[in-house]
Amino acid sequence: MKRITIAIDGLSSCGKSSTAKKVSEHLGYPYIDTGAMYRAATLYFLQNNISSDDQTAVTAALDNIQIGFHRSEAMTNDVYLNGVNIESEIRKMYVSEKVSLFSAIPAVRHLLVAQQQKMGENGGIVMDGRDIGTVVFPKAELKIYLTASPEVRAQRRHLELVEKGENVGLEEIAENLRLRDFNDMNRAESPLIKAEDAVLIDNSEMTFDEQVQLTIDLANQQIYAGELSNS
Repeated sequence: MKRITIAIDGLSSCGKSSTAKKVSEHLGYPYIDTGAMYRAATLYFLQNNISSDDQTAVTAALDNIQIGFHRSEAMTNDVYLNGVNIESEIRKMYVSEKVSLFSAIPAVRHLLVAQQQKMGENGGIVMDGRDIGTVVFPKAELKIYLTASPEVRAQRRHLELVEKGENVGLEEIAENLRLRDFNDMNRAESPLIKAEDAVLIDNSEMTFDEQVQLTIDLANQQIYAGELSNS
């Protein structure tokens, strides 16, 4: 069976990571959360008091950042920074507030994009982020761009944080998402845009299961189309 590359891009809190995980499990493909990689780098900079305004210091620090993924006992694909599990820490608001600033720095993007391309060079992978279908894997067989209304996204993010025990107001979350969208879409290096050949999915009124099944159906179309063309 043909193994394809699946690139899932889109706005924050649209369920990119959750969907990508389920699709990867269904297909038996590795899953890479590239957003977690940028969050991990951001956490390192914050822990070491490196400002996003000091690009010289940021670039110099990149050699000290080792990011990896390891399967946990709970069967989650946790992200590690220099050998330490930081899966929970990188989801906190103080990291969310800064990740777009560090992600916009060219040296940071060049390093992590190269790592992402290495991870998926043999295909058969599900990767989500903001520039996967446009920069990391522009020739991916399936590209998806997820979106949802600002109100729905803020509510989803609020619920996620409440479940993790973080008390963050809905208005603060909505403003954080608005700023992240602006920064992601307007940065000079690899801005968030929909690839011309990406399938647009607005999941504002979709259930999570519907979103996952639609993505699986689209993946199967590409997988079996490839088999028919090779037969």
